Amino acid sequence: MSKRGRKISVLGTGNVGATIAYSLTVSGLCSELVLVDVNKTKAEGEALDLAQCAACTPSVNVRCGEYEDVADSDVVIVTFGVGRKPDQTRLDLAKINIGILTSVMPGVAKIAPDALYIIVSNPVDILTYATIKCTGLPENRVIGTGTLLDSNRLIKFVADYCKVNAHNVNAYVLGEHGEACMSPWSLCTVAGLKMVEYAKKFLGENETEIEADYERIFDEMVKSGSAVIKAKGATYYAIAASVMHLLKSILYDTHTIMPLSALLHGEYGADNICMGVPCMVGANGIEKVADLLLLPQEQALLDRRIAALTATYDTLGLRK
Repeated sequence: MSKRGRKISVLGTGNVGATIAYSLTVSGLCSELVLVDVNKTKAEGEALDLAQCAACTPSVNVRCGEYEDVADSDVVIVTFGVGRKPDQTRLDLAKINIGILTSVMPGVAKIAPDALYIIVSNPVDILTYATIKCTGLPENRVIGTGTLLDSNRLIKFVADYCKVNAHNVNAYVLGEHGEACMSPWSLCTVAGLKMVEYAKKFLGENETEIEADYERIFDEMVKSGSAVIKAKGATYYAIAASVMHLLKSILYDTHTIMPLSALLHGEYGADNICMGVPCMVGANGIEKVADLLLLPQEQALLDRRIAALTATYDTLGLRK
């Protein structure tokens, strides 16, 4: 990272982009923060509001800018795009946001060719792939948030079920961000124990009860985002916290393994698509994909998820 300080640019200042910008302002992770939005008045308002935190936060120069102001950024966080309307299909949403992204990102990549790019906009896996292909950026420097949020939600529900702190739980969600994902429960641990062993030893459950609980917990996780949207109109705190977790791994070069959207070349049986899988992350972006061993039935379920996602890529004409 730059010796003069860390410069981070956030593209898009809607609920998600603005919450990420606020989190960056109070965290001290950057010395310069640039906000860019097609609605410049909104970006100016967010920058002005954040700048007025100066007396209470670590020193950071927050400003509104144009795309050319992204130059010399260490990290560019992409949150722009439209949200899905009630009567809109996922494919229609994908086409619109692919169009927005491919019209903007090649120019941004030329302005900031050495930056790491974090893609947050949805559908995140498809937009991560589109960014790599339309910009020519090295694939390790384009990171989609993938199933990081899904995994964090799952960890919360597992912790509640096991009656432990979330920091005692390790769990992954793999596949496409959203409803078309899966969780390999064989990789879920609680206080160092396989979850099934923990449930037997500390909760007194048998395997039949545990299997039913797996389904209930996963279903709660999948529906949890919609529950937030129904209650308050949008989700943005949890994804912003997830992005901050990812940023710390990048800026502090911690080599943390977390489930992110990466371009795959046969790992987990997927080829030439981006989807959420465990990845080691550091200052160079995605250091490696952690190709973990799944149980046969877990791999079979993931294969079905991969086939469906691949079909979406092909329908959109992305894999040319």
